[in-house]
Amino acid sequence: MFQVKYPKFLKEESTIGITAPSAGIGVYQEEFNQSLKNLKKNNWNLIETSNVRKEGDVSSPPKQRAKELYELFDNQEVDAILCASGGDFLTDMLPYLQKERIKEKWVMGASDPTNLLYYITTACDIATMYGHNAGGFDAEKLYTSQLNAFEFLKGNILPQESFPLYEKNKADRVNGNYALTEKVEWKSSEEEVDVTGRIIGGCIDCLRYLPGTKYDFTKEFINKYKNDGIIWYFDIFSMNTEDFYLTLFQLKEAGWFEHIKSIIVGRILFPSGFTSMTYEKALKETFPNIPIIMEADIGHVVPKMTIINGSIAHITYKKGKGKIEQFLQG
Repeated sequence: MFQVKYPKFLKEESTIGITAPSAGIGVYQEEFNQSLKNLKKNNWNLIETSNVRKEGDVSSPPKQRAKELYELFDNQEVDAILCASGGDFLTDMLPYLQKERIKEKWVMGASDPTNLLYYITTACDIATMYGHNAGGFDAEKLYTSQLNAFEFLKGNILPQESFPLYEKNKADRVNGNYALTEKVEWKSSEEEVDVTGRIIGGCIDCLRYLPGTKYDFTKEFINKYKNDGIIWYFDIFSMNTEDFYLTLFQLKEAGWFEHIKSIIVGRILFPSGFTSMTYEKALKETFPNIPIIMEADIGHVVPKMTIINGSIAHITYKKGKGKIEQFLQG
């Protein structure tokens, strides 16, 4: 019988390994150091692989990035792994991933690390956490969503309710603190949503490159857990409306949306389009018969929830507000 595996959670004096499977920290050394300072407030030990602070489009060649990841999996003192940063080219390290080299340790990341997390969960049946990179805790005063990510790593899987405000312009931050100015209002195709299922997803700008490759284990995963029903979540970084619609078409034709019960999409960091197609229309035309939730607290626009890939999620929505509860069921 197949079963999702949930790694051990962190305690005081646990060790987090940080690596850069996409871009390194580069010029953001000061902000990264502040983030590490906040991580250490949990009495966690931190170690970094050699590529974490590198500059450039990627931290190191793809084979080297995989090697440094394996160093952390093989290090018995490392209890969890955080991806240092986002980027653009993590996908080119997928040929160097080997299922037998991946151990049961929490791996957390966001944005470009999507395809690493997705591979670990769909190919290895090991749960992963999407929402924050190691450099994402650089505020002088951490917000609730950032503190929640720490709680998740400790095993306190809190219910997450939609936040009151979101950030429109990252440039307005002072000392790394979120500049929250806009009212949060989730949208839905239904007046009310109450759905439970196995949740999986990530940044769709990255996931779109997997169908047709040997690194796509989606159909195997969703067929294993079809009795739970599948809830998809997507974080859109900058995909325009036309690409979004056509990507949904491609994923649907590739069989990704068999057994789907619902789909939830976060706020879009860089929305755009040049036809009458909208993100809402793309979703409704692709999924006319299931509950759709949009503009949720997931993804690049902060604050953002922590999503456990492979967990059972219970999602509710009513009058612009939503809630996600997650349960660690095999």
